[in-house]
Amino acid sequence: MFVAGIDAHATYSVIAIVSNTGQLVAGPIRIKNTQEDRLNGLLGQFQPLEVVVETSPAWPWLFDRLQGQGIDFVLAHAKRLRVIAESNYKSDDIDAELLARMRLAGLIPEVHPKCPRQREQAVLLRNRARLVRERTRMVNRIHAQIHNVGLHLERGRLLTQDGREWVRDVAWPLLGAERRLFIDMQWALIDQIVPMIRTLDRRVEHVGREIPAVALLETVPGIGPYRALLIATETLPITRFRTPGHLVSYAGLAPRSSQSGLRPIRHGSIPAGANRWLRGTFVRAVVSHVTHAPDSWLSQSYELIRQRLGWQVARVATARRLARAVHAMLRTGEVSGVMNRWLEQIE
Repeated sequence: MFVAGIDAHATYSVIAIVSNTGQLVAGPIRIKNTQEDRLNGLLGQFQPLEVVVETSPAWPWLFDRLQGQGIDFVLAHAKRLRVIAESNYKSDDIDAELLARMRLAGLIPEVHPKCPRQREQAVLLRNRARLVRERTRMVNRIHAQIHNVGLHLERGRLLTQDGREWVRDVAWPLLGAERRLFIDMQWALIDQIVPMIRTLDRRVEHVGREIPAVALLETVPGIGPYRALLIATETLPITRFRTPGHLVSYAGLAPRSSQSGLRPIRHGSIPAGANRWLRGTFVRAVVSHVTHAPDSWLSQSYELIRQRLGWQVARVATARRLARAVHAMLRTGEVSGVMNRWLEQIE
C-alpha cells in the first residue's frame, strides 16, 4: 500500500509517495501539468495507490485524469488541514509529503469529489446565484437613494413596473440630478442582468428534468427547480450520508456541541465551516414552505418554535427537520405526500 500526496497548482504539481511503513519512496518531484505521461509513469510504479489532493481549483483535472486507473482518489478539506495552514515553514515539497503522511495517520478530513456532471451543474447554479446577488445589490443601492429623501418602498416592489412608476412619480421630484442619474444607471444594469437570469432559469429547468431526484424534491412546497437541482447536486448520491443526522451536519444545520470534565453538554450556534449553499437553500426553502403551505406539519412545527424562541431559531430548527425529511425522500424515492410520517419517524 502506497500513498501519494500531491500539491497541485495551476501549471505544475509536486508529488511525494510514501509506503505504508512511512518510508519516502519517491519524490518530492515537480511535474508540469502538461506532462501527463510522466505523471502516469510515476504513479503507475506503485500499486495499490491512494492519491491525496487538497481542495483547490486544480483538483478536478487530476480527478478526471486518474479515473479508471485503479487509483483511489482522496480529496482533502483545505480549510481543515490546520497542520499545513498554520505551519511556520511552508513549501510545496513539505506540503506534498505531509499530505501523504497525514493520510497514513488517518488525519485527512475528506471531501466528496463531485463527478464532472455535478461540477457542471454547480457552475450553472453558482452563476445564477451570483447574478441574482448582483441584481439585489443594485436594488439596494436604489433603495438607499430613496431612503435618503425620507421615502420608503416595499422590498421586491422595485423590480416591478409599478415600483418604477412610483419612483418616477413620487421620489423623482425629491431627487437631485446626480441621484436620478445614479438610479437610471442601476436600472440599466438591472435590465441587462434580468434576461441573463431568466436564461439560466430555463437552463436549470432543462437540466433538472434529466435528474429523477429533482422531480421528487419539487413535490415539497418551497422547493422549486433551482433549489431542487442545488440539493441534488450537493447531496447525491444520498448513500454518502448513512443517517439523516449526517446530512444535517454536512449542511451546517446541527449546532456546535462542547463538553469538558463533568460539565453537561452545551449546544451553541451552528458552525461556520459547512456547506453554505446547502444550508442557505434549506433555510430559504423553509420561508417559502411556510408561505405556500401554512397548514403543513412542517409549518405548524415552525410556528410553535417561533412563538417560543423567535423566528431566527425557528428557521434553522425547521430547516434541520426539512433536511431530515429530504434525506428520507431521496433514500426511499417517496414523494412529499408522506413527509409527515417520515418527520415523525426521524424526530
